[in-house]
Amino acid sequence: MPRIKAITFDLWDTIVHDDSDEPKRKERGLPTKRDHRRQLLWEALNRHAPIARATVDLAFDVADAAFNKVWREHSITWLIGERIQVALKGLGRTLPDADFAALVNALGRMEIDIPPDAIPGVKDALAELSRRYRLAIVSDAIVTPGANLRKLLELHGLREYFTGFAFSDEVGHSKPHRSMFEAAARQMGVALEEMVHVGDRDHNDVKGPQALGMKAVLFVATRDADRAKTSADAICESYRDLPATIDRLAASESSRPTSDSGQHSAAAN
Repeated sequence: MPRIKAITFDLWDTIVHDDSDEPKRKERGLPTKRDHRRQLLWEALNRHAPIARATVDLAFDVADAAFNKVWREHSITWLIGERIQVALKGLGRTLPDADFAALVNALGRMEIDIPPDAIPGVKDALAELSRRYRLAIVSDAIVTPGANLRKLLELHGLREYFTGFAFSDEVGHSKPHRSMFEAAARQMGVALEEMVHVGDRDHNDVKGPQALGMKAVLFVATRDADRAKTSADAICESYRDLPATIDRLAASESSRPTSDSGQHSAAAN
């Protein structure tokens, strides 16, 4: 049986606390991210020809609904620019190239201009785990592109611990598609069955990796909605406990008797 050599991490509600930036936005007198995205599109269009805000909001809502359907049913996350194009098509409108590029940039920067918080204890846990395992991020890019998610990790002093990054806008699929985990495995130089994935959603972060022969840890420090239904190999409630949780899984894998087929597989590798 292959031993565990690497760990992949979801980002949202696993490395950073999703929507913990909303109170910061409120303190600055800013609307929620959802409302601000619609406001920016309305402002961009309204500069060229008047349009009702409610009309723009509806078009954005329809584009979001289409995005969610493709994301959930086909494991694909459209780029934010593609989503805006859907809204514009529904409105029968266009934007000059420069205005469109500025809008896409503003939408993609929201979560680095006002960053959500890192989950308490994450830096110490990553520092410890990186001494024994290779680490990678495997994350869907819903609005913020992978390039800016790397910057978000830098802002929290966390990027240095990762040797691989698989973001859905760069890979071409989202979790639980196998290409996401294969991209991380290639970057770390390990096999899928030598990896453990850590994340907060049972469907994407547990059952997806397990279907590929990986181990999976359900992380519930900020989101525990899937605790009752999970098939995770372990449940972890805080970063204080994560290194020991991973080590226990690694020890369990190392001590498991190797089958004949496993011996052949190891020899082939």
